[in-house]
Amino acid sequence: MRVVFANRYFYPDQSATSRVVSSVAFGLARRGFDVIVMTSRDIHNRRDIVLPAEETVFGVTIRRLSTTRFGRQTLLGRGFDYLMFHLLSFFWMMAHISHDDIAVICTDPPLLSVTSGVALRLKNAVMVNWIMDLFPEAAIELGYFTRGNVLARLTLAARNASLRMRGLCICSTDTMAEYLTRQGIAEGRVIVSHHWSDGAEIRPVDPAENGLRSAWGLDDAFVVGYSGNFGRAHDFETTLGAAERLRADETIRFLMIGGGHHHAAVTAKARQADLRTMLFQPLQPIDRLSESLGAADVHLVSLLPQLEHCIIPSKFYGILAAGRPTIFIGAKDGEVARVIERAGCGLHVELGDADGLVRAIRYLRDNPVICRAMGARARALLVSDYSRDSAIEGWCKRIADLAKAPYSSTPATEGLAP
Repeated sequence: MRVVFANRYFYPDQSATSRVVSSVAFGLARRGFDVIVMTSRDIHNRRDIVLPAEETVFGVTIRRLSTTRFGRQTLLGRGFDYLMFHLLSFFWMMAHISHDDIAVICTDPPLLSVTSGVALRLKNAVMVNWIMDLFPEAAIELGYFTRGNVLARLTLAARNASLRMRGLCICSTDTMAEYLTRQGIAEGRVIVSHHWSDGAEIRPVDPAENGLRSAWGLDDAFVVGYSGNFGRAHDFETTLGAAERLRADETIRFLMIGGGHHHAAVTAKARQADLRTMLFQPLQPIDRLSESLGAADVHLVSLLPQLEHCIIPSKFYGILAAGRPTIFIGAKDGEVARVIERAGCGLHVELGDADGLVRAIRYLRDNPVICRAMGARARALLVSDYSRDSAIEGWCKRIADLAKAPYSSTPATEGLAP
């Protein structure tokens, strides 16, 4: 029996889906599972790099498909890249999957479970749908389809059919799991496995010892951070509105790290509004991630309320690991907002409430003891509820149950994988 992962990005890529898939794949390999990953040859934000077609890393066999590389800049180019990955992965599975394999199918590209499901059904293999983003729901909520559109209905029906195949559906949030059961997916087939962060890889860094904070000229400021994808699912108008209101207060700086669909628009608006307190930096390499996340005193996380059942902002777990509080911009009854309130590791602001965000920022700036206490509770929450080791242990048990095979909870080779 082999465990086969399918996702468009994998190690050494550092995008959100790649990091969690890589963690699980390496964790399973360390515990004695035979693991293969089918992925692309791309790094998500580096079109100049082409990864090897085949290699073995930390005990995991990696097979990379040579797909088109139009990139993420346009919907048409991205759509063609998706289509090619679907086609090539289908034929790869038909050629390489065996009847006793367990295939973990992720959601990048969208609807991969539909085409993979056909191949896996023909090969009589077990499919685990690892649902990190719900499609077509996300596209519908963002206005790319209307709910009654014929294509949307057909896509939804095909996706739901793939979720009913032999195996399991793994969701990243309770909200998503509840939605799927309302869609008719049997409750016993839907399991919640929260995302996580590696507490050894990302650790709290004291501001006085943070080289990046110093290099970026932030030593004497109260720093409000945003780190990760500037995606379609996130709100930036509230942040820009707060930055405008705080423009004259040079004790507060906004540190915006990352890239994505809205990045150009956000940087342009910051220039037009002369927001000199807003600093933009690229994503940092993994060995500087603790410093990058630790450069902020508080982090912003946002999610459009209509997407609560579709997406989880994975950046939240890195913030917990860095020991920093979160100000969540979105629905008060949303997943992140509920966690923050329960754990006391941050604050909530409604979407569009720039004045409320200003008050939240000033409150944490003016109460450093409270701010640090929220950060300490964030780190404690990661250790207790969202650790990498606990998540991988859960995955091992589920895979072993599906395979009806025993496994050792002790890693086969210590230090084999990061």
